[in-house]
Parts: sequence; structure tokens; C-alpha cells
Amino acid sequence: MQKKIRVGAVSYLNTKPLIYGFEQGELEESIELVKDYPSRLATMLQKDLLDIALLPVAAIPNIPHAQVIGEYCISADRQVASVALYSHVPIEDIQSIYLDYQSRTSVALLRILLRDYWHIRPSLLEAGENYIDDIQDKTAGVIIGDRALEYRNKFPYVYDLAEIWHEHTQLPFVFAVWVSNKEIDTAFIDAFNNSIAIGLEHLAEIIIANPFPAYDLRTYYTENISYSLDDEKRKGMMLFLKLLEQMN
Repeated sequence: MQKKIRVGAVSYLNTKPLIYGFEQGELEESIELVKDYPSRLATMLQKDLLDIALLPVAAIPNIPHAQVIGEYCISADRQVASVALYSHVPIEDIQSIYLDYQSRTSVALLRILLRDYWHIRPSLLEAGENYIDDIQDKTAGVIIGDRALEYRNKFPYVYDLAEIWHEHTQLPFVFAVWVSNKEIDTAFIDAFNNSIAIGLEHLAEIIIANPFPAYDLRTYYTENISYSLDDEKRKGMMLFLKLLEQMN
């Protein structure tokens, strides 16, 4: 019997369209779906405990033999809504910033924008679990994911990092891609792409199954998030990885 391909993904709002097909039984004879935190998925891919994972772009350089596969990603052409810098004061008055412990890619993006776009050097603070309560006065914070959507109307200054990246580079920003640590059969990749496409065809069902009063998910899935990994996205991703290498 052929060994199943181990596929890892997170289960956040922005990933639900990408894994919907797998959860509905697509490729169930071919894959084993593993859900975990992004950092855990990266470690598992490093140790060859997974074959493919949906990874933050900043994790790619740490994966041996990393290959970006498939036609889909989590990206934004402009405003992403779920990755932003939140503050009570304008950007030029910020003295320190809490960095969301959940996202290495977003933190790296912020560092690049602070250096190359805003040209400011606030203190960067490692955020604890309840750090959002500490975003006060001239201390700002990066919030990502579902929580970022919940807090969009609770701060007077919200700087959408994907939107600022586009202003800076005129390119989209890619947050996560499907990465393998080995050669994957092209026939499987075709089937993999087809299974993901099913989720994007069933957004209405996904929205109904995941009620989220804080933000309109149809807007999020169709206007904020862009799921196709096209040439412009690849250019944006390669530029980010080049700048990330310079930061290290």
C-alpha cells in the first residue's frame, strides 16, 4: 500500500478555504492532514515528520531542500486586514512596539518597513500572552490573525502591513505558501491544487460554518486575502526573502 503524504496546516480563518477540500475527504486515500501551530509545522517539516506544510514565508530558509509547490498561497494585493500595527498615537510618535509572538513573517515584515519605509527605530518588545492590554500611550503592537480582525475598530491608528508593503514596493505580500521538503510527484500536485480549488468554490458554506461577527468574512475572503500564487506574488515573495536575508 502506498504511503500517505503528510500534509500540515493551521486552522485559522484565513486557511479554512485552503483546507476545506481535504476536510471534505478530497485526497483522503493519498494524504494524512495534520493541524498544528505554524512554528510546530515548520519544525515537523525540518525533521521530515511532514512532507508538505502551509508555512509562513519567513520559515522557508530554515527548511532543508525547500520547494514552494502548488498554485495557492495566503497573500494580499493591498490591504489584508488581519496583520496590522495598532497604536494610540501616529507612527512617528511610537516609542516601542510589542511583537506578536505568533508570527515570525509579520514581525520580519514590520522590521523591514520600520527600517526602509518609515525610517524609525522604536524599541521592539517581545509580547507575552496578554500583550494587547499593554498597547497604551506610545507603546504600539502588531496583532495578527483572527484577533486582528476583532481589534480593527478599537484603536485610532491601524497600519495594515500588507498595504504599507504595497505602497513601499508596488508588489503584493505573501504571508504563507505550501512548502515541501522533497520532490513531489506532479500528478499529486495537480490533484492537490484541484482539492484546494474546491474550498474557494465553497466560500458561502465556509462562512456559514464559521460565524464571525467582528468582520465580514466574504469581504475578507474575496477582497482582503488573495489565494492565487501568480507571478507578481512570487516577485513579492522573493523580494521579501532577499530583504529578510539582509536583516539577519
